[in-house]
Amino acid sequence: MSILPIKTFPDPILKQKTEKIKESEIQSPEIKALILSMFETLKAYNGLGLAATQIGKSLRLCVLKFDGKSFALINPKIKSKSWMKEIAEEGGLSFPGIFIPVKRSKKVKVEALDKNGEKIFLKAEGLFARALQHEIDHLEGILFIEKECKIKKPKK
Repeated sequence: MSILPIKTFPDPILKQKTEKIKESEIQSPEIKALILSMFETLKAYNGLGLAATQIGKSLRLCVLKFDGKSFALINPKIKSKSWMKEIAEEGGLSFPGIFIPVKRSKKVKVEALDKNGEKIFLKAEGLFARALQHEIDHLEGILFIEKECKIKKPKK
C-alpha cells in the first residue's frame, strides 16, 4: 500500500458531500487497498482520523485509530448525540498548524459498515466522540473551521 497525499484547505473536494459506497463495492480490491492506504497515511501523519475526501476521494469512508484500535467506517451516520456539549481545541491533517476551539457533543452513537460490510455500532465519548463527529463532518463537506466557538472572556 502507499502513503497518500493529503488535500489541504482550500481544496474544493473538502467541501463536497461524499457518495455512499455500495455494498457490492465494499469487498472490491480497490476499496480494500484504499482502506489499507488510508491507515498507512494516518500513521505516517500521526493523525487520529482520516476521511476519504482528505485524500481526494468523494467516498463515504473514514478511518480512525483510538486506544490502540483501528476503525474503518463505511457509510457512517451519527444515530444520536448527547445534549451535553464541551468545547475543546481541534486541528486536522488538511489544516496544518491550525487549532481552534470547537463545541461538540460529549457522547455519540454511530452506525456504519466495517471493512467486511458488517453493520457495526459504536458508542463513544470524550476524544473518540469528538474524532467521530469531526470525520463524519468531513464526509458531509463540513469543516471544523466553520464550527469555531468564540470563547467568552470573563468581564473584569
